[in-house]
Amino acid sequence: MAVAFALIPEAIAFSMIAGVNPMIGLYGAFIISVVVSIFGGRVGMISGATGSTALLMVLLVKNHGDQYLFAAGILAGLIQLLISVLKLGRFISFVSHSVVIGFVNALAILIFLAQVPHIVGQGILAYVVCGLTVAIVWGLPYLTKAIPSSLIAIVVITAVSMLFRLHLQTVGDIGHLQAKLPAFHIPLVPFDLHTLSLILPYSLPIALVGSLETLMTATVVDDMTNSKSNKDTEIRGQGIANIATGLFGAMAGCAMIGQSVLNIGYGGRKRLSTFVSGAFLIVLIVGLRPLVSQIPVAALVGVMFMVSVYTFEWKSLLNLHRVPVAESIAMILTVVAVVATNDLAIGVFVGVMLNSVFIASKMARLHAVTMTSSNGVKTYVIKGQMFFATMTHFVDLFDIQHDPDAVVIDFTHTHVWDHASVTGIQKVVEKYGDVGKAVRLIGFNEESEELLRKSGHTIPA
Repeated sequence: MAVAFALIPEAIAFSMIAGVNPMIGLYGAFIISVVVSIFGGRVGMISGATGSTALLMVLLVKNHGDQYLFAAGILAGLIQLLISVLKLGRFISFVSHSVVIGFVNALAILIFLAQVPHIVGQGILAYVVCGLTVAIVWGLPYLTKAIPSSLIAIVVITAVSMLFRLHLQTVGDIGHLQAKLPAFHIPLVPFDLHTLSLILPYSLPIALVGSLETLMTATVVDDMTNSKSNKDTEIRGQGIANIATGLFGAMAGCAMIGQSVLNIGYGGRKRLSTFVSGAFLIVLIVGLRPLVSQIPVAALVGVMFMVSVYTFEWKSLLNLHRVPVAESIAMILTVVAVVATNDLAIGVFVGVMLNSVFIASKMARLHAVTMTSSNGVKTYVIKGQMFFATMTHFVDLFDIQHDPDAVVIDFTHTHVWDHASVTGIQKVVEKYGDVGKAVRLIGFNEESEELLRKSGHTIPA
């Protein structure tokens, strides 16, 4: 129940980020929690409307409205089902730790920036209320962690606002809150290729970023509970949940790291805990609608400011000089790419591409140890990885003109990864043959031999 209480201010705040009625975010938190509790793979993990997915919806809502948001959620869910069926969840592990940290830090920055328009120009009183909220959220955990500090902050600030009639902008001013359950609703959009072209650029990032954050959260919960989860099953559950949100007039989402940690901390390690958090949330929405409508927007902004502060990995700044330069560059450029484009998916793509280049450059360090036997045979012992990026250097390793008539190339300490490598080996053999020298190739492992055999090249062994 504590998790359900904590979900309310965040769901409303994420609705503000996306630019939709607060009920759309609240319904999303309810639907996703309940559906994931049934179809998800990681028990005890909390899912709902999140900042990462909300940020991806801003332009879609602004340019095309809520109905296209619902359609995009359905398509995102279908994409996640496809990811699950094809068992592509394991490829998420290709995203390096430095890129994940960059993703998280960029998310924190975007959440912070998204709150600024809701507080600027609202008057001194709004700034004071926001500051008090920040103080409560930050300071209360030093006294007690029995109740989420964000919930206490919202309750206290709302009570003070109502008692002293502060006349601040409230949740009710942003959008009407309805005391009813979400109803089945097919999005009112044309079902044609034009609609697909409009929503796909949003659905794909929502699916990918949602899957990434979900698997990150599942890993955290796995570590906390000393258990393992089926990542593809979890993505499937999230996909079904996002389809349901689109069909019931709610916003898509994914797993929530903070709320999941809170749930585990309160002993919620069963599937029932996830279900109860969602079910109790809708009870609170229906029963406390008049009070929820009175929550000052400035208080929600304060809560989200602290969410961004707690989300940011501050240790990553201290560790910049301790980790390899390439990893630091990948993290920083991931943050820059996300903030510059306001697109988390693009930032992750940039980070992954940079890491791929850095890894390739490390793997491309190929060298040879040479030795000449008493009978005049020269041996090249190749060390490093052989793939397309190392082939030019591989060919340059050999002193073909000055080598003896008999040469051995030993591949015991390397692996042949691709057809470019086979072509490079063949090129060296041909160069020796052109000057009348014999080459013998030894030391291939089983996989390398299979690649050589399938290549169709005639390699002397």
